[in-house]
Amino acid sequence: MFHDRKDAGRRLANALSGFKGQNCVVLALPRGGVPVGAEVATALDAPLDLLLVRKIGAPRQPELAVGSVVDGGEPIIVRDERIMDMTGTSDAAFDTICARELKEIERRRKFYLGSRRPADLEGRIAIVVDDGLATGNTMRAALKGARQRKPALLVLAVPVAPPSTLAEFRGEADRIVCLETPEPFGSVGYFYENFEQTEDEEVITLLARHAEKPHGGKFKHARM
Repeated sequence: MFHDRKDAGRRLANALSGFKGQNCVVLALPRGGVPVGAEVATALDAPLDLLLVRKIGAPRQPELAVGSVVDGGEPIIVRDERIMDMTGTSDAAFDTICARELKEIERRRKFYLGSRRPADLEGRIAIVVDDGLATGNTMRAALKGARQRKPALLVLAVPVAPPSTLAEFRGEADRIVCLETPEPFGSVGYFYENFEQTEDEEVITLLARHAEKPHGGKFKHARM
């Protein structure tokens, strides 16, 4: 359906064009969501920031998420009790892995953003972007973390997701924008011709290009 993440971002930006000129912040999930979010930020003339979310993998099956954790004020932790039971993950094991992932979040924020403070979301339109949804566990944590920062409107925006996952997000976001909802789904990468890993250098460059800075008492999109 999409050539690459930039193509997906441009198409997603078209679907979000009604938000242009409003007080928006685009929040991308790294790393794959950043090229998508950068295209949205460009089209909407909005700043781009990160929502740093880490999967909490089962102790013996780390690829299988038993929860997620997101930064922003007080950390938001999402537990999947069903998967915890299925994998035999104890509360103590979950807490140990969670603490490790919180340290990794802090490391990544410093790596990607340096001393840059998180964007102020209060009273603004927060548009949370990723390159697609599968189970949605990571996005669920991201939305809870963003909601805690009191945006006026919380928007979930992705190029592709299974209908069953999107249905679970009713009530998690104020609006949902998704371009394609194919069934059967498989994985997000199936719907991209080029789904190569997004490199750290690209993330840092795009964030710097779309940073916001104080200007006359207000925040303004900085063009570079």
